[in-house]
Amino acid sequence: MKKVLFLSNSSGGLYNFRKELVEELINRGFDVHISSPRGSKIDLFQEMGAKYIETPVDRRGMNLISDLKLILKYRNIIKKVNPDIVLTYTIKPNIYGSIACRWTKKPYLNNITGLGSAFIKSGLLSRILMIMYKIAFKKSRLVFFQNNDNLNYMLGKGAVSGLYRLIPGSGVNLDRFEYTPYPENSDTIVFNFVGRVMKDKGVDDYLAAARTIKQKYPATRFNIIGSVESSQSYYEGIIAEHEKQGFIEYLGYQKDIAPFLAESHCIIHPSHGGEGMSNVLLETAATGRALIAADISGCREIIDQDENGYLFKAGDADQLVGVIEEFLSLSHQEKAEMGKRSREKVEREFDRRIVVDSYLEEIDKILRTGNRGGQ
Repeated sequence: MKKVLFLSNSSGGLYNFRKELVEELINRGFDVHISSPRGSKIDLFQEMGAKYIETPVDRRGMNLISDLKLILKYRNIIKKVNPDIVLTYTIKPNIYGSIACRWTKKPYLNNITGLGSAFIKSGLLSRILMIMYKIAFKKSRLVFFQNNDNLNYMLGKGAVSGLYRLIPGSGVNLDRFEYTPYPENSDTIVFNFVGRVMKDKGVDDYLAAARTIKQKYPATRFNIIGSVESSQSYYEGIIAEHEKQGFIEYLGYQKDIAPFLAESHCIIHPSHGGEGMSNVLLETAATGRALIAADISGCREIIDQDENGYLFKAGDADQLVGVIEEFLSLSHQEKAEMGKRSREKVEREFDRRIVVDSYLEEIDKILRTGNRGGQ
C-alpha cells in the first residue's frame, strides 16, 4: 500500500481546503498520514480513515531552537511513516518539512498557499525566508502556486529551480457552497467581512468605509465575521466601539459561514496582500454574491471588474467607499445578476476538482518514476 504524508500548520485549514484530496487518496487505496497541530477536525480525518500524528507548529514566531526541533520532529515522522511521497502546505511545513524530506531522501510536493505578511513588509525577515525557500525547494519534485504573482516573484528570486505548476488556489467545493437565491429586494443591503480581524487583512479600511457609508446610507449593514488575531487584541476595543456606535455588527468566529453568505448581498475583502487565492471570495462567489476586494494577487483573479464585482487599491479606504457606492447604485436585479456571474466564474475556473486532479496527476508521475527526489 502506497503511503502519503501531509504536513500542515492547521488541521482545520487542511480539512476545509484539502479534504477532497485526502478522501480521493483513501478511496484509491493510499495509506494517508496527517501531521499537524491538534485541532477540532482531526476526528473527522480519522473517521475518513486517515492516521494522525500530532505536531505542534508555531505559526507566527521564528525561534531557532523551536524551529530546529520542528525539523527533527518532521525527520522522525518521515522515518517512522516511511511515505512514498510527502505533501507540504503553509510556510513552516513547506520549509522545514522539505528540509526533512531532503534529509531522509523522500520525494515531496510543495504548495505556496500565499507568501504572507513577511513578504508584504520586505526587510530582513523576507530575505531570510527567501534563502530558506531556496534550500527547501532545491529538490522539490514540483511546487504548486496559487496565483501568477507569487509564481513570478519566487521565480524572479530564484527560489524555484525545478518544476512548478499553477493551480486555481485551493478551489471551491461547489456542492458544499451551493448557489443560493439572491436575497429578496429589501431596504437593507448587507455586506460581510470574513476573516481574522487584523491589520494586514484590511480591517481598518473596512471600519473606515463602514463609518462613512452608514452615515450616508443608513439602510446598510456591515458584518464582521471572524476572531480577533491574538497578537492584535487591541482590535477588540476598536470593534466594540464601532459596534456601540452602530457602524458594524460583530458576529465573531463562525464554524459555518454559509448561512451568513446566503443572507448577504456582497462581500468586502480588503486584504493588504499575502494571499494565495482568497478562499472566502471563492466561497462567496460560489454562493452567488457580488465581490468587492483589494486589487492584489489572489483576489484580482476572482473578480472581473464591473461584471461580478469591483477591485480597489489596497489600503485606500476612500476608493473602497467609492466602489461600495457604485454597488449601492445598482438596481436589485443588477446586483443579483452580478452574483450569478460570480457563480458562473467559479464553476468555469475554480472548481476544487481541478486542484484534486492536478495533485493526483503529479502523485501518479512520482510513483511511476520512482523515488528520485528529496536528495
